[in-house]
Amino acid sequence: MSKKKIAFVTDSTAYITEELRAHPDVYVVPIVVISEEREYEDGIDLSSDQLYDMIRNSKNVPKTSQPSVGRFQDLYEQLKKDYDCAIAIHVSNKLSGTITSSNAGKDQAEFEVEIIDSYSLSYAITTLINKGLTLVEQEKGVKEIAKELREETSRSRNLILLGQLEQLYKGGRMSGAQFLLGNVLQIKPILQINPEGELGLLERVRSEKKATSRIIELLKESYDANNVKQVQIMHGNVPERAKEVKEKIEESIPDLEVIVGEISSSLAVHAGEGTVALLWHLEK
Repeated sequence: MSKKKIAFVTDSTAYITEELRAHPDVYVVPIVVISEEREYEDGIDLSSDQLYDMIRNSKNVPKTSQPSVGRFQDLYEQLKKDYDCAIAIHVSNKLSGTITSSNAGKDQAEFEVEIIDSYSLSYAITTLINKGLTLVEQEKGVKEIAKELREETSRSRNLILLGQLEQLYKGGRMSGAQFLLGNVLQIKPILQINPEGELGLLERVRSEKKATSRIIELLKESYDANNVKQVQIMHGNVPERAKEVKEKIEESIPDLEVIVGEISSSLAVHAGEGTVALLWHLEK
């Protein structure tokens, strides 16, 4: 059997569409979710419904861990049999140690892998994978594809509305005073992953309704100033709210394609139920 040229590897923080799930050259390594001293593999033996049930009912918030070096090594050793090389696109190194494990795994497997930091997560990774697959169809080489994808990472944009401040507080990412103040004043923080891949506060807005209007306003500003063809609404178990945001975006920007999807379990651990995020890409 002749070797296929390039495999694409990612982790389960990415939004895996049905097309990617069915693609023979795309491989997903699951993030590990830990709850009550038991480990689960995101998307394999842990569903979103199970994860949200854990969050609601467990005394301690579930935690996540990057895939082990051995998990990546096993995958890369398997890929060596059918591929010449691989391109691995992962969640931001500032948010997870997944890239470190992937790097070590490919070294131990002695397999050629171009590892790319997406500087983001979720559908931003999906966009890069889709672009990479298109470049393969154009018969570009692995080095050239990796170079173009690394350049594309700077074009990713996002806005995140957390569903519950309690999730950050229980996870140790917010002080008790901040949590109390936010709940009393009903402050909704708008978060953003910056170009360096770090999650930070963009704005504080009073009330969920105003925060939703604000993120749509910021999306419209980006749309007007750049070439934006599509926006993705990723939500944490709130499809009806995501639908409402979709309708408001379509009213504000009629020509923009809107896709709705759900964040992975490994992201929901940190973002919490009720989260809504907008992600889009600035086209050349």
